[in-house]
Amino acid sequence: MLSQAIGAMLPAALAVALSPFPLIGIVLILSGAQGRRNGLLFAAGWITGLAIAATLVAVLLGGADDPDSTSSVIADWGRVLAGGALIVLGVRKWWKRPRAGEQAEPPRWMASLDDATAGRALLLGALLSGANPKNLVLTASAAASIVEAGAHDVGLAVAVAVFVLIASCTVLGAVGIHLAGGQRATTLLDDVRQFMVTNSTVITVIVLLLLGASVLGDGLSGLGR
Repeated sequence: MLSQAIGAMLPAALAVALSPFPLIGIVLILSGAQGRRNGLLFAAGWITGLAIAATLVAVLLGGADDPDSTSSVIADWGRVLAGGALIVLGVRKWWKRPRAGEQAEPPRWMASLDDATAGRALLLGALLSGANPKNLVLTASAAASIVEAGAHDVGLAVAVAVFVLIASCTVLGAVGIHLAGGQRATTLLDDVRQFMVTNSTVITVIVLLLLGASVLGDGLSGLGR
């Protein structure tokens, strides 16, 4: 059951991990005067937000491993709606992409990240993971997959923890590289940030469309049982 649960939630976890803006944000925070402290706090907030969101969905959908249960029907309809929403977000993101010669406007939350307070770094990590609409949809889908795979009690807790770790691997990786120190680490993180900034639209659109189609297909398949 545990291996099935981990396999079922893996695509959503990787989609959360590959989201460009949190990685850009953590690199900007790490480059600040209090980069080490704020980077750790951002990572703590990120992990906490994901863990709370995934746990709440898993609790609400308890019993969804029974295909005939109300929870299972709710989970399947939720997937249909979530998959459709992800596809719409992907199309909308592509439609509003910067044209040739235009420069994308950075989100407001990125302003002054290099001198963010400890509280702001912690809160921003939690909001970007647990309250971000795209991540919330992906987290809910992952949690539903874990419950439907039949994970209970310790298995459920382990599967949720694995989801959180995989979804946090890029943020934790950036913090780990920074803590390793040295000019090479700084240069590497800046190169990653530049790559993400340049390609953020393409990466986001691909992730949204592929995951949206997968989640929508799973929901329709479940309703057709």
